[in-house]
Amino acid sequence: MDVSQYLEIFIDETSEHIQSLNDCIMNLEQEPDNKDTINEIFRAAHSLKGMAGTMGFKRMQHLTHDMENVFSEVRNDKVKVNGEMIDVLFQCLDAIEGYLETIKSTSDEGTEENEAIITKLNEILNNAGGAAAPAPAKEEAHEEKAPESAAPSNFEEKFLDAEFNDADKQAVKAKEAEGLKVYGVTVYIDQKCLLKSARAFLVFKAIEEIGTIIYYNPSSQDIEDEKFDFDFNLFVATDRSLDEILNAAKNVLEIETAVGREISSSDLDNEAGVDMSKEDSAGDIKNVPQVKTQQATSGGKAPANKQAVTSRTVRVDIEKLDTLMNQVSELIIAKNSLVSISSAEGAGGQSQSFTEQIEYLERITTMLHESVMKARMVPIESVVNKFPRMIRDLSKTLNKKMELVMTGEETELDRTVVDQIGDPLQHLLRNSADHGLEPDDVRIKRGKPETGKIFLNAYQEGNNVVIEVGDDGNGIDTQQVKQKAIERGLVTADQADTLSQKEIIDFLFMPGFSMAKKVSDISGRGVGLDVVKSNIEALGGDVEVKSTLGEGSKFIVRLPLTLAIIQALMVEIEDEKYAIALGSIQNIEDIPASDVKYVQAKEVITLRGSVIPLIRLDKMLDVERKDPEAEENKTNLTVVIVKKGDNFAGLVVDRLMGQQEIVIKSLGKYINNNKMISGATILGDGEVALILDANTLI
Repeated sequence: MDVSQYLEIFIDETSEHIQSLNDCIMNLEQEPDNKDTINEIFRAAHSLKGMAGTMGFKRMQHLTHDMENVFSEVRNDKVKVNGEMIDVLFQCLDAIEGYLETIKSTSDEGTEENEAIITKLNEILNNAGGAAAPAPAKEEAHEEKAPESAAPSNFEEKFLDAEFNDADKQAVKAKEAEGLKVYGVTVYIDQKCLLKSARAFLVFKAIEEIGTIIYYNPSSQDIEDEKFDFDFNLFVATDRSLDEILNAAKNVLEIETAVGREISSSDLDNEAGVDMSKEDSAGDIKNVPQVKTQQATSGGKAPANKQAVTSRTVRVDIEKLDTLMNQVSELIIAKNSLVSISSAEGAGGQSQSFTEQIEYLERITTMLHESVMKARMVPIESVVNKFPRMIRDLSKTLNKKMELVMTGEETELDRTVVDQIGDPLQHLLRNSADHGLEPDDVRIKRGKPETGKIFLNAYQEGNNVVIEVGDDGNGIDTQQVKQKAIERGLVTADQADTLSQKEIIDFLFMPGFSMAKKVSDISGRGVGLDVVKSNIEALGGDVEVKSTLGEGSKFIVRLPLTLAIIQALMVEIEDEKYAIALGSIQNIEDIPASDVKYVQAKEVITLRGSVIPLIRLDKMLDVERKDPEAEENKTNLTVVIVKKGDNFAGLVVDRLMGQQEIVIKSLGKYINNNKMISGATILGDGEVALILDANTLI
């Protein structure tokens, strides 16, 4: 058995337990006497301890064990929950998360002992009224693990109670010839243990760090398949003492004890063996004392609780979904090819059955696409769940009263987008806490509630998901931003006077532009909003700001539901084909050329009372015209009206080819300097069409 095969499951489940503990401890701070929350925390800490022990992460196991001890006393009303305890518990979670990050990168927990936190946990126990109870329990646990070469009277050595073949005897003789000692060891597992083979495997792993196992009874395969009672036997060849071997086995969680002695090859003759009957051995096992009553009891509850959760979800490697998505992509390209062939043969040329097959294929590919998309979709809850804890910590650090209100956590996004949206949202929330909200005394003077409100709202809008992050703080002081831009030489004073509010706010998204008056751990290094903007744009989204001085500000992030397959409008400019995502198209208009007006030397049209700027795609994309005069003398223009937030623009195209489901293919790093092109797609006839990014064009 190789423990690394369970590493991914361990990482996933540990992340879930950490998040559950975060949420529960946040609730406990508000309701210190809530027994359900206290029990939930105890169960999660116990599960974490067991999982860490199973994987052999002893430092993590030690920390969670002490955390579990504290909650055992809280459960028994011997310790009261207070603010100091909550702070220590959050430090514990940060330390466990630190272990998890190290495990993710190195497959090992590292060497950090976190002694300071463990000391604080023990102080909580020692300072509490009647806290003498947990200390002996802990000592008792340590006594149980202490080295002992003599077996208790009701545990017997059973390693010689078996038939040995010549190979077994030769193996022992060979190790004796090498000058090594050979010990026979019998290991007893707690009878309430639910995963005997896992515990046995951990014993093997612990012993093999200081010796070599040369014999198993039952066989290692039977032990792995749990085809054994609550004890098993080993022969260990080593240059270490018997105490060390026994102690290594007993240090594994849910091991009752291990007994043994030194043996020689002559002991393997059954006549020379220990005289013990099967009946006595079985009787002894029945009388095994149950030392770990508390752990075993709660251990019985935790798996049942965990099972209810895992039965509803299946974890799928994202690479497998990506492979499936690529196959769907190829299927759609094949379908488009068939459509292209049928069109080329003439509308009346193909048989009815061929047309029906095309329609059937289209239905199947669309359904398959939707199924894969649903499999890839995950709620943004997995990202935003950690933010309430972050805001609590910021409240203490900044000495401001604040609360976070979140809605729409169940809104779903493509897994790829969710994985990358966490950092930008974190930047925006920290920005609201540090820059947005005023100090408590200033808020009171302004007639606002002392506690500042930060909000995060998520909802679906067409083919996009919108996430709004904002606050009821001071808002953005555009005069200060303008002054800073002039100081940095980004604009002259005269130019600054003509800028709109939006253009002034856009300075905040420039690299290195910071309004913080001093550099702190939270802000002021000029790294933040520019990172937010670039990360969101890399996902095909955009960010917009609305702010009212004195009332607050709101950052609106729009993200595509998926990054793989979209519905698009195909257009032609001269002989070149382009795709525009249907999600960003508002409508299509046929505009008389005479309706085009000029505002500040730029072309605009008036449409139902709105002034919309025109973008001539042929000029923007540098398309060479075969007949420039004919183009200039056109009486009508085909205009695709696209929308970005509250802003509109009209894209002038030559011809519309119709709506099509397209597969987005990345262009890699070759033309990543051109933001107007968000990717490419392969059409039915094999031709490549570029996909236009309407957001960048606007």
